[in-house]
Amino acid sequence: MAAMFARLLLLAIGFSSAAASAPNFIVIFADDLGYGDLGSYGAKDFETPNLDRMAAEGARFTDFYSASGVCTPARAALMTGCHQMRVGLGHRVLFPYTVEGLHPDEITIAEVLKTKGYATAAIGKWHLGHQKKFLPTRQGFDYYFGIPYSNDMGGHFYRREHYQAPPLPMMRMEQVIEQEPAQALLTKRYTREAINFIREHRDEPFFIYLPHSMPHLPIDASSDFKGKTKHGLYGDVIEELDWSVGQILAELKDSQLDDNTMVIFTSDNGPVTRPDTRQGFPRGSAGVLRGAKNSTWEGGMREPSIMRWPGKILAGTLVREMASTMDLMPTIAKLAGAEAPTDRVIDGKDIWPLISAQPGAKTPHEAFYYYRDERLQAVRSGQWKLHTYRPEWGDDSDHAPLLYDLAADLGEQNDVAAANAEVVRRLEALAEAARDDLGDALTRRIGKQVRPVGRL
Repeated sequence: MAAMFARLLLLAIGFSSAAASAPNFIVIFADDLGYGDLGSYGAKDFETPNLDRMAAEGARFTDFYSASGVCTPARAALMTGCHQMRVGLGHRVLFPYTVEGLHPDEITIAEVLKTKGYATAAIGKWHLGHQKKFLPTRQGFDYYFGIPYSNDMGGHFYRREHYQAPPLPMMRMEQVIEQEPAQALLTKRYTREAINFIREHRDEPFFIYLPHSMPHLPIDASSDFKGKTKHGLYGDVIEELDWSVGQILAELKDSQLDDNTMVIFTSDNGPVTRPDTRQGFPRGSAGVLRGAKNSTWEGGMREPSIMRWPGKILAGTLVREMASTMDLMPTIAKLAGAEAPTDRVIDGKDIWPLISAQPGAKTPHEAFYYYRDERLQAVRSGQWKLHTYRPEWGDDSDHAPLLYDLAADLGEQNDVAAANAEVVRRLEALAEAARDDLGDALTRRIGKQVRPVGRL
């Protein structure tokens, strides 16, 4: 009996030691944050010292992409490691009247990490289906606190659907605990929930997915930040998001988890750039990039991305290779000692060689595809980006494609297709492969390897 007890004790100690050494992961996902909205990416008139410190102490990407220019498709890709077209969520965003969501058979980052004993939390905006079967608690998360869709969707009347949306719900787990929560307090409330989860699970490996509601319109900031920047309310909102990052980093240090936690910060798509007169305040910025939210110009999908893990990621690492949010799932899975799904196509790749600055590390992607509303609009391979369709072309199906050399022309101003016919042909072939694999509404193609969207 004593021998058996001793063996059980050794097993328990071994499990505890393994759990303690497993890395923690925190993915902070801003909403509608532009490429030029952080200090380390050139922001002016407001400051982001905590995110800038993250960049100085870790890795900063120059060519990191969200899979989409709008909310739902971008989140589907991040959660599953798959292109949004592959999981049936390529068409714009979900609304309060929507009966679709991320299919329960899809496997999320949280579900992968659960196989290794991780405690998992989703705190903030979900937007992958608000019906009960699609909520985070049904997709691998032990805990959920936040709003189920965008912060501008509460109480709205959708004329086309003849649908009156309910007041914006704040949820805990699967219950609505509040209606129309104060927008000014969302960032602080999410931050407090994240810190509480860290404290409660400091003795076991954890994964926190923190998709903020800001700076998606309607933006607002708490009284501690409102009116503090030269950039008006937008600058105040960004500074509060930066404060939130600082609070989380401080908690990790206080809990002696700093060296064992990988923190990732990025955004779901580019900024809203309506004229100031329409918004009433200075807007977000895509920096030197052309375009904005809901576009396939670089400004719509290339995002600031910072990753920090003391002792594992070299301070001051600058990654110029192409990567995307789809890469986070397989990368995190590998670092946790788990396996990304092998029974289905996963589009993301392990980018740890890039993050950890391994000599000679290159992007694992031959191509990146820019879709909007299930329409393939552009493809990038290496330095080259080919626009095969632009909405402003209308019905002009014979319009010649546009080719840009992103290494020399980051703002996509100079079409060089005429001088690079072979490059155009190569990228057109890649685009055709995407239409065959993922589908394309423009050419009425259904992808050969797509999976169904979830439905009630």
